[in-house]
Amino acid sequence: MKLIYDIKDRPKFGQMIVFAIQQLLAIMAATLVVPVITEHGMSSAAALFGAGVGTLVYVLFTAKKSPVFLGSSFAFLGSMAAAFAGGVSMQLGYVGLILGAVFAGLIYVLIAIIVKFAGVNWINKLMPAVVIGPTVAIIGLSLAGNAISDLQNGGVKTADGTSVANVLICVLIGLITLLVTMLCSTYGKKTLRLIPFIIGILAGYAVASIFTVIGNAYGIDALKVVDYSYFTALVDGGVSLKTFFAVPDFTFLTAFKGIGEINATYVGSIAVAYVPVALVVFAEHIADHKNISSIINKDLLVEPGLHRTLLGDGVGSMVGAFFGGCPNTTYGESIACVAITGNASVATIITAAFGAIIISFLNPFVAFVNSIPACVMGGVCMALYGFIAVSGLKMIQKVDLEDNKNLFVVSIILISGIGGLTLTFGQFKFTEVACALILGIIVNLILSKKKKGAVDQQ
Repeated sequence: MKLIYDIKDRPKFGQMIVFAIQQLLAIMAATLVVPVITEHGMSSAAALFGAGVGTLVYVLFTAKKSPVFLGSSFAFLGSMAAAFAGGVSMQLGYVGLILGAVFAGLIYVLIAIIVKFAGVNWINKLMPAVVIGPTVAIIGLSLAGNAISDLQNGGVKTADGTSVANVLICVLIGLITLLVTMLCSTYGKKTLRLIPFIIGILAGYAVASIFTVIGNAYGIDALKVVDYSYFTALVDGGVSLKTFFAVPDFTFLTAFKGIGEINATYVGSIAVAYVPVALVVFAEHIADHKNISSIINKDLLVEPGLHRTLLGDGVGSMVGAFFGGCPNTTYGESIACVAITGNASVATIITAAFGAIIISFLNPFVAFVNSIPACVMGGVCMALYGFIAVSGLKMIQKVDLEDNKNLFVVSIILISGIGGLTLTFGQFKFTEVACALILGIIVNLILSKKKKGAVDQQ
């Protein structure tokens, strides 16, 4: 695709700050929610700090040639829960979070060494466009349910976690957010085309705030969409330095207190929980980098090389978990943001990474992000996830779907992925993306035995 800013381009300082904030908004909601889901007192601000540091490590290893942001990985949620299984103390559980990320990162390092000496041709043969294209599409399509679920929810919730806002109001706000985003991206001048998500989110937030103000004024719960409790919590007990600034609760600080509780059995259980998932996420790493390669018209598996992207992802994940507890991964939302805006500047990614680090100390900004209604992010994510899916489908444009072999491969991947095929072995779970990819590889290998040009006999 035609890029407005290429990898090596550096937008003007003011523009770059705005572009970086947009990248952060695209990935921040998911990054902040992962530690919350674990329900073990993990800090969202620390996870954001870890994502920023992890991204800088990734940029360093990839020699500033890959415009991708790393964020908290959902794939490791089960593994993270395993770190606290068996009634272990929180301190030991935090040690497990760091150990697990190290195990997962070392898998990436090991594969990177193999790739360095064996090359990437075997990967291209194992996962050609007919396999990787629909798999990338599945990454976006598998998130479709999340986008629609968010679209139908507001921010203010009851004690049992149910949204009080009317579903129709939430959908309206989400669709307004999406409409503004689309209009800016399609008809806006150069600057607006580069920041459609910022404009869309702000527009959606403004509309949601209007409904919420009316709802609060007249006691109409159905109109209460924005949850302002994140802001009021900052001033409970009065305004102080902590209202504006606070050091995140870094994982390593708690883990340090649990080092004396480590034993071989616990280390083994952590390895079993994390290592298999790392192998699955490796496949998604390939898909993400094939996707971004098609967007920037440069094969990142060749230059800077798959071994470098793996090292950046693996080591970045270890460093990120040391601070935030969450293993990191390349974010499809970040890639989609590049695709929609045409801004592939790595300088923007670096600025976003430093921004994540700085913001993790600023309570008001974290509160603002947390207060963005789910329906607003749902509207934005309809575009983000849709672009991931479309990027995958674009990869198979030149694939001959008149050939039954290719038709079967694409069909199996799409149906198993969209249908939500998953397999669980103990604590190890093959996600729908992993199952779809593995099935696609197997089917492609079986049907590739047919000689090219062969015709069935009647």
